[in-house]
Amino acid sequence: MNSPRWDRLLLNATLATFADDTPCGLIEQAAIAMQHGRIAWVGRTNELPDAPQLLAAEVESLDGALVSPGLIDCHTHLVFGGDRADEFDLRLNGASYEEIARAGGGIVSTVEATRAASEDMLYAQALPRAQTLLADGVTTLEIKSGYGLELDSERRMLRVARRLGRELGISVRTSFLGLHALPPEYRDRRADYVALVCDEMLPTLAAEGLVDAVDAFCENIGFTLAETRRLFARARELGLPVKLHAEQLSDQDGAALVAEYGGQSADHLEHLSESGARAMATAGTVAVLLPGAFYALRETKLPPIDLLREHRVPMAVATDCNPGTSPLLSLRMAAGMACTLFRLTPEEALRGVTIHAARALGLSDRGTLAVGQRADLVIWNARRPAELCYWIGGNLARRIYVAGEPVSRRKPSRRSPSAS
Repeated sequence: MNSPRWDRLLLNATLATFADDTPCGLIEQAAIAMQHGRIAWVGRTNELPDAPQLLAAEVESLDGALVSPGLIDCHTHLVFGGDRADEFDLRLNGASYEEIARAGGGIVSTVEATRAASEDMLYAQALPRAQTLLADGVTTLEIKSGYGLELDSERRMLRVARRLGRELGISVRTSFLGLHALPPEYRDRRADYVALVCDEMLPTLAAEGLVDAVDAFCENIGFTLAETRRLFARARELGLPVKLHAEQLSDQDGAALVAEYGGQSADHLEHLSESGARAMATAGTVAVLLPGAFYALRETKLPPIDLLREHRVPMAVATDCNPGTSPLLSLRMAAGMACTLFRLTPEEALRGVTIHAARALGLSDRGTLAVGQRADLVIWNARRPAELCYWIGGNLARRIYVAGEPVSRRKPSRRSPSAS
């Protein structure tokens, strides 16, 4: 008897493939096969080339359950020490984000806690956060540094990010965020710190294989356009892609700058101008929307969604999980918030946590259910895509596959997640 053609075959599913321009790429009464960590076949169950039991080693009927690509959280600050619940209290008593930052709180307070933590301590704190995102359907995760602001602490953060990927068996992409805030010891030596980041920290960490992309916080309480340009030029010399925290609190023309460098994404964008949107569209730079920060900061300035639609800028959605302005541990809830707060349609939000999120990380092998893609997928306790945005909270993920293996069975990978 011939051996089965595929490892696994799921039958009678409702597939949200996001692989074409039809609504959610939906295929009903569908089947999907997995082989060697890739998607091997997608189509209607009645179009299978042979009897299911002859085709795969494992065959399961899903009775109409929804299957989507694994979710992709393309903007997080998941690794950090301590928390900032006290600032949550301060904001609710009238203090603004800028006032807290200028008084020594904000990012700098997390820097102190992160510098004081060992690598094992940072891992122990970050692991439950990553596990919570994974349980919610996230199979690819971006993690930024930026709470160390000196070489050894930044290295520890990035090493922890890599370790999370290995131990959980998921893909983790790292972003070096050295220009996140000015550390206290450089308060009067700003130029020296920018030089340290560009000329020592970034080249060293990149040489150690810890950096997949380079990010910065270009803002009136962050770093200037000229300082960001210097960092991007260094990243280009090192062959690293760039992305940017842009236009969150004011219009600094950061979106146009990151587009000039062919950047993967511009993130936040509440104050994006039309010229910035046009530049992003021309460059193919993804707009990453972060409704968790908008919600936590009680912002009122909405990202210009109609402008992004008009210029056909792809929109991703992410948690922005961080201790100060978005302590959000559900990407599915972020998608729902993007619908409620930003008026995205459910399809736009779900494309934002799948195919467009993959693009924001420079990944072309995931984010859709199509032959040849990585077999990262989620079986949901749902039957229609909109349910994933409709339900507020709760656990809808029935089973999660990463590279064709159920998460419960998947063994930690010993390869670098950046290669997966």
